[in-house]
Amino acid sequence: MHVVFFNDELTKQRVDWKEAIDIGIPGSRDWSLPDTHPSNANLDGFNRLPDEAGLPAFRSTMVEYFEEVTALSQRLTALFATGLGMPPHFFDELRDNHTSYLRLNYYPACLDAVPGTLGISPHRDAGFLTVLEQDMDCHSLQAARLTDGEWMTVRPVPGSLTINTGDMANMWSNGRYVAPLHRVLTNDQKQRWSAPFFYNPGYMTGVKPLPSLGQPHFDECFWGYFRAQRFAGDFADFGTEIQIEDFSVGSASPHKERQRTFINGANFAKPFNVDEYRPLLEMPQ
Repeated sequence: MHVVFFNDELTKQRVDWKEAIDIGIPGSRDWSLPDTHPSNANLDGFNRLPDEAGLPAFRSTMVEYFEEVTALSQRLTALFATGLGMPPHFFDELRDNHTSYLRLNYYPACLDAVPGTLGISPHRDAGFLTVLEQDMDCHSLQAARLTDGEWMTVRPVPGSLTINTGDMANMWSNGRYVAPLHRVLTNDQKQRWSAPFFYNPGYMTGVKPLPSLGQPHFDECFWGYFRAQRFAGDFADFGTEIQIEDFSVGSASPHKERQRTFINGANFAKPFNVDEYRPLLEMPQ
């Protein structure tokens, strides 16, 4: 997944009107190693960034920004824990094992597009937090209002970052921090840029409501399985897309047991492959 450039991103099997670069935390956690060093392999793949000769200062700038926004995310998680009645160090495991990535999005002006073409189709972020640097000139990000589902344009505030909670924050908070449904419109006049940073748990992390929040509404969900299911579902038909509701207490969803088979059989030190993982991800008939 972590390639230098791609223009074939899909959301729920629909092609997005955008081009992008993904930069993920290396499997080794060591930015000084070559991108394709064997110890850098992980479920999300390898980085393949241009070197200094090909694009001077790009790699060093991206690494610096990645580390800064990671530190910001870690400070936010400490506040998140404190606000929900837990000690600020509760999420140290997330800090130590996160599997985050930075995405640089480019949305070209969309001329003569088929009606209904979107920059990104409606979705909820799967991870914990998204820290977003928005384009100040073209405002195309929209979120669905919780009360009535009406689409509201998210207009950035100069000098600020947009913070979005994802599905894992929803589960950890026992439903208090809802992951908003959002989309990106196309624009027939302007191009748009954005830089979302997705702060995600470790692949082996089991996510469940914090013990300070009373009766849990969710059973444990393993991030590596949830991430693989979402990723596979964007590119292939694996049936109904996995949702956190599959892990609701009392739900009879087969995902609860299926994830344990996946965790036992998956190799998180190896890039994801849809066909290879299909036997671990497809639901039994």
